[in-house]
Amino acid sequence: MMLHILRKSVPYVVAFAGALFLTLFLTPIVREFNRRLGMVDKPGARRINKVPIPRGGGLALMLGVLVSYSIFALVTKRPAMMADGLSGMTYWKLAALSAAIAAVGYVDDKAGMKPVVKLFAQIAVAALAWWWVGLGFARLFTWIPWWLDLPVTVFWIVGAINAFNLIDGLDGLASGLALIATFGMAGSLFLIETPQVTLFHFAFAGGLIGFLRYNFNPASVFLGDCGSMFIGFTMAVLPLVHQATDSLVVSIAVPLLAMGVPVFDTFLAIVRRVVRHLLARRDSTEKGNGQVMTADADHIHHRILRAVGLNQRKAAIMLYAVAVAAVVVGLAATALKSRAAGLWLAAFSLALVVAFKDMSQIELFDAGRLLNSIARDRSNVVRRRWARLTVPVEIAFDFVALVCVFFLCAWAQGMPINRMALRVSLPLRIVPMFAALVFFRAYSTIWARAMVSNYVRLALACIVGTLVGSVAVYYSPAHVGVLKEMALCYAPISFVVLAAFRALRNILRDFFYALDCSRLKRSDGVSRILVYGTGLRYRAFRRELVRSAAANTRMIVGLIDDDILLRGGYIGGLKVLGTLSQAPAIIRELNIDAVVVAFEVDDAWMKVVRKTLEPTGVRISRFGLVEELISDKKEKAR
Repeated sequence: MMLHILRKSVPYVVAFAGALFLTLFLTPIVREFNRRLGMVDKPGARRINKVPIPRGGGLALMLGVLVSYSIFALVTKRPAMMADGLSGMTYWKLAALSAAIAAVGYVDDKAGMKPVVKLFAQIAVAALAWWWVGLGFARLFTWIPWWLDLPVTVFWIVGAINAFNLIDGLDGLASGLALIATFGMAGSLFLIETPQVTLFHFAFAGGLIGFLRYNFNPASVFLGDCGSMFIGFTMAVLPLVHQATDSLVVSIAVPLLAMGVPVFDTFLAIVRRVVRHLLARRDSTEKGNGQVMTADADHIHHRILRAVGLNQRKAAIMLYAVAVAAVVVGLAATALKSRAAGLWLAAFSLALVVAFKDMSQIELFDAGRLLNSIARDRSNVVRRRWARLTVPVEIAFDFVALVCVFFLCAWAQGMPINRMALRVSLPLRIVPMFAALVFFRAYSTIWARAMVSNYVRLALACIVGTLVGSVAVYYSPAHVGVLKEMALCYAPISFVVLAAFRALRNILRDFFYALDCSRLKRSDGVSRILVYGTGLRYRAFRRELVRSAAANTRMIVGLIDDDILLRGGYIGGLKVLGTLSQAPAIIRELNIDAVVVAFEVDDAWMKVVRKTLEPTGVRISRFGLVEELISDKKEKAR
């Protein structure tokens, strides 16, 4: 038994060792060669290295993997890459494309290349992988037409190339994450009992380990675009080659989880740069040049690096740990198969929390600044443009929402979704609902300033539209016997979805205010405010802070109110800490800088407020909504 296992493992050991030792041998040679060519990263504002370090070392990785594995395949006469539906030349074609993308990166490392030119080259190589090699998602999803498969495949490959290109900012980070991802994908193939297709995975892993010997902190050579683009291309095409027709998890989910860190970082970079580009167009004083494809220092590794005190080893190990955790989740889901739903849900929930925490300080805050800038733009041209878009956007959202609610209710009630349901029942639900929305003036209401009565009218529109639609369905050939159940769920769910969309502006305002408070907690020179009063004036004062969020240096940390029944409760997300008599102790405990009186108060009580608060040394101000007489002509006329 042991002898049989050893015999089976020999090819994997040889493939791994060949790439490992050849890369170990080639890397110092390539490093010195690149140094003499002047391909050196010198210390700079965005550079983390403190001494000049040669770049372009990925050339050694590419040669170590491809040369060693090609020799291995020729000597052993084994199929270089075993895959159903692909020709025996698959590996050799991919090797040529890998060398091509590495060559593009090497030229960029040596002479520099415009981002647009580099992107065009990446798209060309990805398109060749689809057309010439025959890779694509249609091998897994046979129903996908070629005109959809081509852009999706190109997007997948180009996205992976740029993901590893962007994440390559710390010593050993990109190569280490690729190593973890490679073992993860190989492990998933082992779990579904197809280990024979993982030989190249072992060779690639050997090359990565060999290169990490020189690339881990303190690095003596960098991957450069040559190496990061080669890694990204390889990581993208491996799951396309070895797609498991009976396992979506192995083919898509595990590779995506394995590449989770660079993919997430790329997503954040796109969001961040687009938002900052739009901010720069609106405000000429905005920092940065506003170019979407311009590099910045807010990648995940930069943030972690700042958090750990510029220690590259700690930052890289932290990101390794995240990648390992993602791979473990993917492998566990592969092993559990149909029982993995709970695991996926837990992992997804945790990922959402981590993603939100990472985005809240930069991307979401910048998005809030952009939305605030648009909302506060008083120019007539801009306001007319947004006014023209309001109703079409509402109608488009309502249509999509009502269709989704229809399918949700049909699924919940077990109603068959057939051609008759789509041609008859769906329109008979949607059209009366739109007629009711128009009748109850849903599209002429200014929802940003809506009152309770407006939402009551929206609820009536949903009820009336559902009732009329139900009658129409009852007398139609699409009636299937779940009419009452369908009506009971369609009206309330429609109202919740439509009302939530119309209340989105207020929800976003409070959301971005909470983000602003989170940012201010970590900032210096912030004025900490205690608000006295919890009524409408407090809400108006808070709204004024939200409107100036981009330049705001004041943060409400709590409330006080003389109504003892409110103590301990939360209003607008802030806790009512006590009454005026307890304010001095609260001020000392929370290090309050200012107290804002946000309710109507007469002079006599204001003296009490001053007498209570002045000994604490805080600044006292009053926020008021006062009616002032502008003209008294009518009175004088009398």
